[in-house]
Amino acid sequence: MRQAPGLVGSTLVLALLAIGVGGLLEPTDRAQVPGRMRTAPMPDLPSGSKLPPVEPSVRFENVAGDVEFGYTSNNHFTGRKFFPQPMCGGIALIDFDGDGKLDIYFTNGSRMPEYDRPDPSFHGCLLRNRGKGRFEDVTAKAKLSNVDLSFSFGVAAGDFDNDGDPDLFLANAGPNALYRNDEGTYTDVTAGSGLDRKPEDLLSVCAAFFDYDRDGLLDLVVSHYTFWNPANDRVCPTDVGEIYCYPGIYQSVPHTLHRNLGNGEFEDVTEKSGFAKVKGKGMGIAIADFDGNGWQDVFVANDTEPNFLYMNQGDGTFLEDSWAWGVAYDEQGAVVSGMGADTGDYDNDGWPDIFYNNLQSQLWALFQNEGGQRFRYMSPRSGVARLSRRFSGWSNGFIDYDNDGWKDIYSSNGDVDYIGTNSEQHDTMFHNVEGKGFVDVSEGLGPDFLPLGYQRGSAVGDLNDDGFPDLVVTSLNKTPRILLNSADNGSHWLWLDLIGSKSGRDAIGAKVKVTTGTGRTLHNHVSVSKGFMSSSDRRVHIGLGGDTSVQSVEIIWPSGQTQALKDVKVDRVVRVEEPE
Repeated sequence: MRQAPGLVGSTLVLALLAIGVGGLLEPTDRAQVPGRMRTAPMPDLPSGSKLPPVEPSVRFENVAGDVEFGYTSNNHFTGRKFFPQPMCGGIALIDFDGDGKLDIYFTNGSRMPEYDRPDPSFHGCLLRNRGKGRFEDVTAKAKLSNVDLSFSFGVAAGDFDNDGDPDLFLANAGPNALYRNDEGTYTDVTAGSGLDRKPEDLLSVCAAFFDYDRDGLLDLVVSHYTFWNPANDRVCPTDVGEIYCYPGIYQSVPHTLHRNLGNGEFEDVTEKSGFAKVKGKGMGIAIADFDGNGWQDVFVANDTEPNFLYMNQGDGTFLEDSWAWGVAYDEQGAVVSGMGADTGDYDNDGWPDIFYNNLQSQLWALFQNEGGQRFRYMSPRSGVARLSRRFSGWSNGFIDYDNDGWKDIYSSNGDVDYIGTNSEQHDTMFHNVEGKGFVDVSEGLGPDFLPLGYQRGSAVGDLNDDGFPDLVVTSLNKTPRILLNSADNGSHWLWLDLIGSKSGRDAIGAKVKVTTGTGRTLHNHVSVSKGFMSSSDRRVHIGLGGDTSVQSVEIIWPSGQTQALKDVKVDRVVRVEEPE
């Protein structure tokens, strides 16, 4: 992972050790630092590949100032730099009370090195959506203060017991936690669940629910970073002061897979599934059926180590095949500081692509899925490399922010440490120009999109039910932003709320193909895990642009069952139940 005002991973190394040159090391300088990853200079884009500027038809408005709550993403930054501090601020967008509106949950850190939460500034936070951009703090009522936890990183949302309401799993430094939703009130059911058996000093960063064995029950994958506790924390001094230590001094660990047994218990299948065969420093998780065989695969972005692509063999096992698929390294064969990750079909060819971000002066990675056979590295050709070079990205997501039918790329940004002239950064939005490449439109999205900070978690969903996707973003030691999309550009849209039966209620992994009235085909799938430490809106979003009608919606459910809808009305949320 990388680091920022309280960050940890590879970011640190680059940002901190490089502090002498504007807070950054140039690629050539970085390569000269012993023990650091090799980072090749960014290649020049081919002549004529730059696209003309785009004036966005959208603005984002931050309504968090109208909410009465005291939450900040509190990493207890006091000058002494403890390794986990940069990874704070996970988000989940969930309808926890079943009223049809997306609510917001935030994880939080703890006091260091005590590892405790002595006051509400360290507590988790749940905001109930009251509609029309209004939210109220219901943390205590829902029993989600999380006062007994250590330092929380990521949150995975999913209905693991298929009872109709979203449950939560928190990835922590120290014991992880599983919270069952009982009609809007959460109960800690970690004890006896099988998820209470990890070593307490194993840092669990991100997690995601998905049904890897297609039995209709949500299983759980967890990315881990290393073994760490306050007692073994390393101090890394430099001539400019203490920095967050380079990830290479810490031990890599396997990521874990847990099978849902359907009785409130999870079986650790890390060994027999093949996950235990490789070790990394895990950050973001992205899940999709990359080869089209009907089974969900798992991509994990690793910090300063090769990424992993676990290909589901359909028999309960996975093959880690990132090298053959072309996603282990960047185009120059170098490892980078992999952070958040997402998957989505940015070129509308029916195959899910992969995006992950990393530190400034590295190349954010866009991989194009070539027909379910391998991936092609598209960062330089698409413009993503040139646009992202000066940013340190954390969370991210494919988001069709203007509903034109093309998935854009959002990133939350900020350096690992407080050192350097470019440590506080603003977020970015890269506009997808009909699959031809990307243009930075961040400056045109309004002042609420652009405040400087050490941005961390992010989540995407329609919070005000206007059909346009909104954003929620955390920033270290600041109030989070609730960014409502104020678009009124005439673009049409469709949100699909898929309810599984054989596939499990959340239908995670269901594939959707929409054919518009003009014959355009658009693709998406049910995915909750997006970016870094966060869970987004479970519903499937389809931007339609100027298309005013939908000829058909084709759904392939995780169970393998197919379903077709004809003449679907647009500009609405359509609830679809899987046939029994």
